[in-house]
Amino acid sequence: MISVRGLQKHYRVAKREAGLRAAVSSLFHRRYETVRAVDGIDFEIAAGERVGFLGPNGAGKTTTLKVLAGLLHPTAGEVRVDGHEPRRRAEAFLREITLVLGQKQQLIWDLPPSETFDLNRAIYGVPRAAYKKTLDELVELLRISDVIRRPTRQLSLGERMKCELAASLIHSPKVLFLDEPTIGLDVSMQSIVRDFILKYNERHGATIILTSHNMADVAALCPRVIVIDHGKLVFDGELDDLVRRTSPNKRVVLTFGTKPDPAALAALGTVVRSDEASAELSVPASEVSHIVARALATLTVEDLNVADPPLEDVMAEVFGSREATP
Repeated sequence: MISVRGLQKHYRVAKREAGLRAAVSSLFHRRYETVRAVDGIDFEIAAGERVGFLGPNGAGKTTTLKVLAGLLHPTAGEVRVDGHEPRRRAEAFLREITLVLGQKQQLIWDLPPSETFDLNRAIYGVPRAAYKKTLDELVELLRISDVIRRPTRQLSLGERMKCELAASLIHSPKVLFLDEPTIGLDVSMQSIVRDFILKYNERHGATIILTSHNMADVAALCPRVIVIDHGKLVFDGELDDLVRRTSPNKRVVLTFGTKPDPAALAALGTVVRSDEASAELSVPASEVSHIVARALATLTVEDLNVADPPLEDVMAEVFGSREATP
């Protein structure tokens, strides 16, 4: 569905020092530098896949999505989305995609979302019968039946975000580019949006690329992740494989009946945190069974849990190691 080969997107940016002298001088002699937002990345995504597109701020994620959506022209490389060249903005291509930017909105501020929905129906030429069926499905999945006829300015951030998603899907696109779709939402609303995205993918077989700094979004939705940093590809593969390769240790969380001896805890593994009633240890995956047995035998353990390290820690380690590499 999506093929990217040697994608580059470079910007020529003017630079000058602060101050009046530098400002006047820049009118006659400007200095420029080339910013390599995306610097030669390759990947392919099959129809129906849900892929997390990850990286720190400035890594090139949103730039790549805008190139895939045809909003930006690549400096070099070849990009195809369902056989289309995005930069040509062909009508058939535009009917197949949608781009949702969590920090932008298309809803008309003083009108209810239903008006934006009908406007998008007209823009995409969706037949009335198909529009009603699609809208009914979106309203049900997003639980927005009680808000779509209220002025947008009266809606909460979470309600607006759900209506933004509905407006972007009126034409039933096959490819969804989602850039921070849960930004600013509370935990409950994030869960609703994630559940909707998953159900939409399952019902329609839509291909989804998701960027998010909320690792809960990625863990819940994306079996595969593509990681970029400084415009270059760092990793492309299964999320579980990234966790194993980057942080092979497991986290053992223990809950105690009485406060444990710090020395006894330290003897079991690396103490990530501890307090009066619980502790979290980082231990080699191969030694989990042995260490759990020792903990049960030597400490007053009331409950325990073994899990992978938090995805936030894994990503911090990925980018930390990149920064340390000359």
